[in-house]
Amino acid sequence: MFPYKTSLFLDRSCAQPLYVQLSNQIIQLIKDQKLPSKTKLPGTRTLSEILGVHRKTVVACYEELLLQGWVESISKKGTFVNSNLPDLVPLDFIETKSQTENKIGFSFYSNHFLYRKPSEFKEGVIYVNDGISDTRLTPVNEIARTYRRIAGRKSVFQHLSYGTTYGNEKLREVLADYLNTTRGLHITKENILITRGSQNGIYLSSQLLFKEGDIIVVGKTNYISADLTFLNANATIERVTVDECGMVISDLEKLCKKKSIRAVYVTSHHHHPTTVTLSAERRIHLLNLAKNYGFAILEDDYDYDFNYNHAPILPLASHDTNGNVIYIGSVCKTVAPVFRIGYLIANTNFINEASNLRRIVDRQGDALLELTFADFIQSGELDSHIRKVLKVYKVRRDVFCELLSNELSEYFEFEIPKGGMAIWLCLKAPYNWKMVAKVAENYNLDIGDYKRYDSENTKHNCIRVGFASFNESEIKEFILRLKLTMKHLEKDA
Repeated sequence: MFPYKTSLFLDRSCAQPLYVQLSNQIIQLIKDQKLPSKTKLPGTRTLSEILGVHRKTVVACYEELLLQGWVESISKKGTFVNSNLPDLVPLDFIETKSQTENKIGFSFYSNHFLYRKPSEFKEGVIYVNDGISDTRLTPVNEIARTYRRIAGRKSVFQHLSYGTTYGNEKLREVLADYLNTTRGLHITKENILITRGSQNGIYLSSQLLFKEGDIIVVGKTNYISADLTFLNANATIERVTVDECGMVISDLEKLCKKKSIRAVYVTSHHHHPTTVTLSAERRIHLLNLAKNYGFAILEDDYDYDFNYNHAPILPLASHDTNGNVIYIGSVCKTVAPVFRIGYLIANTNFINEASNLRRIVDRQGDALLELTFADFIQSGELDSHIRKVLKVYKVRRDVFCELLSNELSEYFEFEIPKGGMAIWLCLKAPYNWKMVAKVAENYNLDIGDYKRYDSENTKHNCIRVGFASFNESEIKEFILRLKLTMKHLEKDA
């Protein structure tokens, strides 16, 4: 007889009912073929005596197994493991861990170029980042208070079901007014699709713009996530030079005369990763080229709000009179990355198609969170937050750049950024970032994936280093560890 007493264990301190525990364990024994098809199970009285439980527990267990189809009851004979169950041969995932994906039971298509090593953050290590906000400055209490107020309204239930794929209507209306005022746009809510951050907007746009082989033009240095998104859409990437005035539009014009351009991707306000601003002359030139050659401009305005030396330069979208610009932005950088509220702005036909596509990718956003940010923007609290952090980040920029200049000028070159949350840090010869990254580990400094800043044709020996997420003491520690790293390299040279 099967050793039920030693094979079944019931935990009376567990919240799960005993009959469910018992049925789950018997199911596992059946799946493991320890109780093969057609095996007769003990009678309810017998099993209850073996396990020391009430007979009703075993009866409930058998009823559950019967309902799920694992067992069958034969009149006057008893309860048996279902005779029609096919043999289940389990796969040992431990043994096949090193094998290819096609050996795990099914095949799938893999985009190997999209692979990124999962982040593993260790205590005491300082990590270089691309330029992210300091989440410690997030107005959590204000946002939470607004969220609770909205959730407490009697009318809240109408927002808990399926809603529009365009995003919450109130947020679209508020954003239209806000962006018209702050960015010089001329839009209505019909021009806005609420997204889950800028990346969502880039993805939706690329899926609608490109078929295999269509050309997207980007800078020779460019935002790596955008590049990967375009490649995923089977687009062909062409690169043009970026200098101190942004993308060189005269080079783009030469390319337009040779090839059919589908779209141009720009981070016009602060080019990613170099932080330079696209000049006014080049902006107008780019808009004219878009009109003449009929291509789209994907304008990713990821950190418009952060300017330290002057007022923000209005985006390309504010000067677009021909409907060529697709404008993408979010509050993720401004407030905190966890709040996945972004926007995609374009002519209504494009927005309608993006909404249709969004339906099969991400049915809708978080309506309550969208309502929260509608109130957060409308009340002026977003602008208040921007003014507050702008002062903080300017101080941090100045401290960071001063220390770099005073302590590490023999190793690095950089320009003080006029805005944004990062600097473009160039390493002088004979050093390279591979050498720096390896030695920096000894000082608990993680340089990160420095390779992502170099295109096939550009070997500039620079990386993007964020300063906004570090307070002043953390900046000083960062510079100290970087200096120790460079001194170590100099000694070994």
